Amino acid sequence: MELGVSLPTSGALASPANIARFAQEAERLGYDSLWTYERLLRPVAEIEMPGGGPPQRIPEVYRQTFEPLETLSYVAALTDRIKLGTSVIDALFHPPVVLARRFATLDQFSGGRVIAGIGQGWLPQEFETANVPIKRMGAGLDEVVAAMRACWGPDPVEYEGRFYRIAPSELNPKPVQATIPIVLGSMTPAGIRRAGRIADGLNPIAVSEEVLTQLASAFHEAAREAGRENAGDLPVIARANVPITREPLGGDRPFLGGSPRQIAEDLKRLEGGAVGHVLLANLTPADLDEELRLLEEIQLAVRG
Repeated sequence: MELGVSLPTSGALASPANIARFAQEAERLGYDSLWTYERLLRPVAEIEMPGGGPPQRIPEVYRQTFEPLETLSYVAALTDRIKLGTSVIDALFHPPVVLARRFATLDQFSGGRVIAGIGQGWLPQEFETANVPIKRMGAGLDEVVAAMRACWGPDPVEYEGRFYRIAPSELNPKPVQATIPIVLGSMTPAGIRRAGRIADGLNPIAVSEEVLTQLASAFHEAAREAGRENAGDLPVIARANVPITREPLGGDRPFLGGSPRQIAEDLKRLEGGAVGHVLLANLTPADLDEELRLLEEIQLAVRG
């Protein structure tokens, strides 16, 4: 089981100094990956949230969110081995050639440590700001993935699609890796099927052990139906948006959340299954020193 953590790129702890210290300590503690995410803006208006319920403002933590690839480029210079991932970048908001070049540049500067986690986005105001019609979701993401892979392939690069076109060109830099792995952040049946067809892995949210297991199984089945020879080996990287706490939480605690010992016990239940990588994103960080102490205790509990 590989274990990753989300960098403090938003909220009260978000600062260059904290990001640098967090990244270096996570690598020292033996974590396998560091992750960022994208949020273009925080609308003032109340909106309908994906989970339903009355309209509300999106959480205050999104008031400030550092750009994901710029942050990872900074972190790449401060670390040596730890993988650098996005969970996720909303790919439809970027021209594929620009996004591909940015990922490839990061892969060059990091020595081949990049995981390209992408999604479609969901916030209407962000689609409007990016001047992208929300109806492009679905087919548009298929083309982004195809165009990015073309960019990472041998020159001359050429792509012709419904939404994007790349004239025959030399397009560099190329990644250090043969191809940067693309993992798709999705929870819907259509998104899982799409990931099975076109992605190198799945990045679902770990809302519960049961749901996570079902999503992983559905992803691998979709990959098999798509005729992919390595379907069962495609990675599932679960994102756990959970509180990490000093004291144990009660019986209604979220899966993969709670005290270091509780988290380690949940991780043990996943061993040997379809989920091979878990990303912990603490929802309630108190201060950086305490956050790092808890991360160290998680590693001790996992290894013990």
